[in-house]
Amino acid sequence: MTTILYQPPACSNHETGDEHPEHPLRHRTIETILENERFSDLVRAIAHKADRKQLERVHTPQHVDHIFNSVPKSGITYLDADTVVSSGSVDAALYGAGAACEAVDDVMNGAARNAFCAIRPPGHHAEPNQAMGFCLFNNAAIAAAQGRHVHGLTRIAIVDFDVHHGNGTQAFCENDPHYFYASSHQYPCWPDTGLETETGIDGNVVNATLAPGAGSEEFRAAWSDRILPKLEAFRPELLIISAGFDAHSSDPQAHLRLLTADFAWITAELVSVANRCCQGRVVSLLEGGYDLQSLAASVGVHVHILQTQ
Repeated sequence: MTTILYQPPACSNHETGDEHPEHPLRHRTIETILENERFSDLVRAIAHKADRKQLERVHTPQHVDHIFNSVPKSGITYLDADTVVSSGSVDAALYGAGAACEAVDDVMNGAARNAFCAIRPPGHHAEPNQAMGFCLFNNAAIAAAQGRHVHGLTRIAIVDFDVHHGNGTQAFCENDPHYFYASSHQYPCWPDTGLETETGIDGNVVNATLAPGAGSEEFRAAWSDRILPKLEAFRPELLIISAGFDAHSSDPQAHLRLLTADFAWITAELVSVANRCCQGRVVSLLEGGYDLQSLAASVGVHVHILQTQ
């Protein structure tokens, strides 16, 4: 069984302006690192756009229309202080969400053991009715809904190690016991959600907050002591990873102090849970990570673990 890579070229066409941290060079940097010989066994797949039905399992029709209607013919338009769209943004977002759905299909149909989707814009802040935090559509939630509605799964887990809390993903999961959401994230930090008292329905949400300046020890303890035992107790049939790499010590967006080795460690831990619970079925989706050098290194170890463990 193999690891499938989705990296739709259209995701590079989401232009955000010269000063915006979520810029096309992120996508191209990942493309370069994954061209290394050690990734020659990756199966490189072609994505197709998500359709409205897939989007509207998560987002309101009004939200989908708003995104479609916000695209400028040229230049960029701000949806809020952080979230922008350009002429290529909707196609980028549709190909990203489509890749997430096709990756779920791949692992559920046995075409691959797991998949990594190098997609942008990211998704985990997008609420059912609101774009925010660089995010237009919630790729992780859309992938989870694909597993539920197309493949009939009843226990789908989304785990998130981005430095920011995935408020949109939690909003999607917290009232539906078929889904489990767990996140480690800096707190206090934007978007100021993800308190440990937020536990969803029947405990299907687990938030592990990390103080500014926390590093490897605190991160690994949060996952080992709080998140991983509850994830395994949930016994997911599919594991979706919101793979954000902006908790790295080199990243300028927040103040955690993780090392590249920590992303290798958490990937190995999550794959081990998936191997025990759901035949290794993992779909990993790129979220944050804005320092190009640490992003490349962290994605490299993440994908290497997916390939080899």
